[in-house]
Amino acid sequence: MAPKTGLWFIGARGSVATTATVGALALTAGLTRRTGCVTDLAEVAAARPPGVADLAIGGHDVAGDSLPKRAEALADGGVFGVELARAVHDGLTRVDARIRHGVASSGPHDGQHTGSEGPDEGTQRDAVERISRDLAGFRAAHALDRVIVVDVATTEPPVDVTPELSDLDALERALAAGESPLPLSSLYAYAAFRAGCPVVAFTPSPGPRLPALGQLAERMGLPWAGSDGKTGETLVKSALAPMFATRALRVRSWASYNLLGGGDGRALADPVTATSKTATKGKGLTEMLGEPVDGPLHIDYVDDLGDWKTAWDMVSFEGFLGTRMSMQFTWQGCDSALAAPLVLDLARLVARAHQVGESGPLGALGFFFKDPAGEGGHDLAGQWRALTEWCGRLGGDR
Repeated sequence: MAPKTGLWFIGARGSVATTATVGALALTAGLTRRTGCVTDLAEVAAARPPGVADLAIGGHDVAGDSLPKRAEALADGGVFGVELARAVHDGLTRVDARIRHGVASSGPHDGQHTGSEGPDEGTQRDAVERISRDLAGFRAAHALDRVIVVDVATTEPPVDVTPELSDLDALERALAAGESPLPLSSLYAYAAFRAGCPVVAFTPSPGPRLPALGQLAERMGLPWAGSDGKTGETLVKSALAPMFATRALRVRSWASYNLLGGGDGRALADPVTATSKTATKGKGLTEMLGEPVDGPLHIDYVDDLGDWKTAWDMVSFEGFLGTRMSMQFTWQGCDSALAAPLVLDLARLVARAHQVGESGPLGALGFFFKDPAGEGGHDLAGQWRALTEWCGRLGGDR
């Protein structure tokens, strides 16, 4: 049976999207285990999402290397086996043919766009039309029921929410006037919503979280999920912090030091851009502990680490009679291998939500994110309960 769900990556030749594509092809061919796929757990599978084999993959990117070349580089770096990359080479080539050249900037005259005509200059409104056309063309060419747009592109700095970004009508007037109010991630999200596509914001970039875009999603009846995938140190925090709180132990400080390489590491070497990531990484700790805690949160770029990241955390806490104690942990992981199965999970669950008519931010998917949109807390156990209850409800819908 031909795939009926489209998965369209923003940043389609980046490490996460490439690893996810290799993974989807390998899972479909039975070449790897389904380790890390949350949708394979019975409580989540109850939602009846489309299978990995039901996904047709395409995307936008500005990178010049082909998808097979990117997979080869990741295999050389140890992210997955070289033999696996060779085994899915033909599938990667087919996906690569569906990748369109993306918008390189959110500015009015330096956006490189999308499509067979090659680079083009124009306003943000022009870029929106071209991106939407690419999405509509992908959906039509493969006779897809729906296309889920997943943003795994480079992290952007935070933005000030101007009047144009607060109100949909004001935003559309600005775009019609040739202005360029949208950051790049939000430009893609706006185009996706206009094309009738749900969105997953896997990075901390503004994306669909701007108020005007939330209004557009509601107007179009589209679900969206975000933001900033919870793959490593923050995942550990969301499990540990409730432990301290429920044992009535007072956390005095929580210091976090992160070292990472790769493209995301290079982007986060810019202190302004890093503000987006540190804000989402630190957002839930106060809520989970019930009070603010002292302690620095650092992200440092180390080129030699490649796709790997290391986090060291030092927790100082106080017990009965004021006794001072501490806990330390080190997390070392491969960012792409941690993120890729979650990306596939999210695309499938959002597709199911769209199928049953849900719209707006999907708070039940907060389990997957550092800064969850919609209602819900940050502690992992509570997020898991919300996710599984939601999946149970979706499973009962036709």
